[in-house]
Amino acid sequence: MPNLTDLQRRFAIPGVVAIENDANHLARLVVTTPLAEAHVYLHGAHVTHYQPAGHPPVLFMSGKSWFQESKAIRGGVPLVFPWFGSHRDHREFPAHGFARTRPWTLRSVRQDADGVVELSLALGPDDATRALWPHDFEVVYTVTIGSVLGLALAVRNTGSTPFVFEEALHTYLSVGDVRGVSVTGLGQRDYMDKLPSGRRLTQSGEPITITAETDRVYFGTADTVNVLDPQAPGEGGARTITISKEGSLATVVWNPWVAKAKAMPDFGDDEWPAMLCIETANVEEHAVTLKPGESHVMQAQVQAQRDH
Repeated sequence: MPNLTDLQRRFAIPGVVAIENDANHLARLVVTTPLAEAHVYLHGAHVTHYQPAGHPPVLFMSGKSWFQESKAIRGGVPLVFPWFGSHRDHREFPAHGFARTRPWTLRSVRQDADGVVELSLALGPDDATRALWPHDFEVVYTVTIGSVLGLALAVRNTGSTPFVFEEALHTYLSVGDVRGVSVTGLGQRDYMDKLPSGRRLTQSGEPITITAETDRVYFGTADTVNVLDPQAPGEGGARTITISKEGSLATVVWNPWVAKAKAMPDFGDDEWPAMLCIETANVEEHAVTLKPGESHVMQAQVQAQRDH
């Protein structure tokens, strides 16, 4: 458990960045500027809230989410590392790796001359991670909060042997009704449809619409994805959420729909229409190999724009 008084002394910026315990005694940073608001937890380095000025929240959070040290938070931006989905050899290992349930170390907090706040958090190996993944590594996660939400995940091999990892920024976007949303930027791309059997298909046309449970991994795509939401939450009407990226060759599109939502204990039965995951990723055939001393950076920028 981090020492909250010490964190406040070292990192708080009066009127801009507060560090507090939430109702469940998990430490989080609360960022408030004229540009945007955000909440970032040390548990999992998890961004749970981002709201640029003039917009409703961009990120979806489940009202059923657990906020416990041993469990992942449902919604916002969970970090997937060092494997995606179920572990291939050990099904008993935690889904999506361990990064989203580990305590991260806050390294720095700063605000630039334009009012953008930058937070840096780090994760390294310990006995718990080595029991699941026997490698030496350093992950540094940089979150920038302004009119755009910037997310940069830097992984470095600090050991003496190569390793392979998968990663994703599992971004839950808040939408008015996913059944009316259109997604562009993934046309003509091959994808793996994980429902029901992982078959390989090609996205023939655009826009993509969500009409049933959807779980797809798009390959070979570094392109920007646009989510056009004609019924955005709040009173603003239509908006487009744009996810641009660097250092990523896969994009995941996910919505649990009716049956899967009911089967998830940390997700409300009726919450599925209000969210769509667009995940910046390197998974499956785009898993990353790092030799000793090498680093890899994956970045995403999330921006909300009013449609007029």
